[in-house]
Amino acid sequence: MTDHVIEVRDLRKEFGAFVAVRDVSFHVERGEIFGYLGANGAGKSTTIRMLCGLMAPSGGAATVAGHDVGRDPMKVKSSIGYMSQKFSLYRDLVAEHNLEFFGGIYGLRGKTLSRAIDAAVERTGLAPHRKAMTGSLPGGIRQRLALACSILHSPEIVFLDEPTAGVDPAARRDFWRLIRELSSAGTTVFVTTHYMDEAEYCARIGLMVDGALVALDTPRHLKEKYVPGVTLAVSGRDLHRAIAAAAALPGVIAAEPFGARVHVRFEEGRVDEAAVRALFSREGRVDRVETIEASLEDVFLAVVGAGEKKEDAA
Repeated sequence: MTDHVIEVRDLRKEFGAFVAVRDVSFHVERGEIFGYLGANGAGKSTTIRMLCGLMAPSGGAATVAGHDVGRDPMKVKSSIGYMSQKFSLYRDLVAEHNLEFFGGIYGLRGKTLSRAIDAAVERTGLAPHRKAMTGSLPGGIRQRLALACSILHSPEIVFLDEPTAGVDPAARRDFWRLIRELSSAGTTVFVTTHYMDEAEYCARIGLMVDGALVALDTPRHLKEKYVPGVTLAVSGRDLHRAIAAAAALPGVIAAEPFGARVHVRFEEGRVDEAAVRALFSREGRVDRVETIEASLEDVFLAVVGAGEKKEDAA
């Protein structure tokens, strides 16, 4: 029997007439890294706050570590670790004093607290920064300190709300190494992020659009479902002028801007690189055309685009 440590059934949150989370249902398995993706305002943080017992649902139900988030929010809070979107530690304390303060909040005292701090410092690589003033630490180190504070009491579930927002790529990689280590040790990690490359590390991903959970599966299955076919990436200059014409080429499923490039997706067996190169060369300058694997950002664009088409049709 599958061990679900989070169960969500028709969870809903309303703020007056505005519905922030629309009847969301899913589960999270023990030890899983579960990713919750979506644009700003999609409902990710509101969902996570309800699951952490910080906000009462307007409807539906959810249990976290066996505790009902509506009836037993305090039991939920004692069973989880939570790292908020905004850095919430005291900048005018040294790192170790922040750990002592948050350990005390979790009810740790004396030698138990000291051992917990030592373990968290070792796990997160904070030993060289233990006596440093928190406000003077680089962003990536501060995020590691925030994670250390959230796992002091060895929670079975850790909620991380956009934990790498604003930190450099190297610090992001280091942080995700820590997340994978936590998962390997049996801790369930529920993480929200708007970095699609980070979501590749998740076992499963839920994709939120306008408060609704519109897709839920493994990264591989999401790509197979929402981004079928073969994608050509076109690099160059002034490529946007030919996007509409590229979408009309025989066998093309979609043609979309993707940063400085354009992605042209063909049906299997109908790839025409020569036609793509010729078309974009007439309107701009083509530096390179290459076949690439679909990414979760492609999935996001496909899912959001499908939602917009439904709205237009309605």
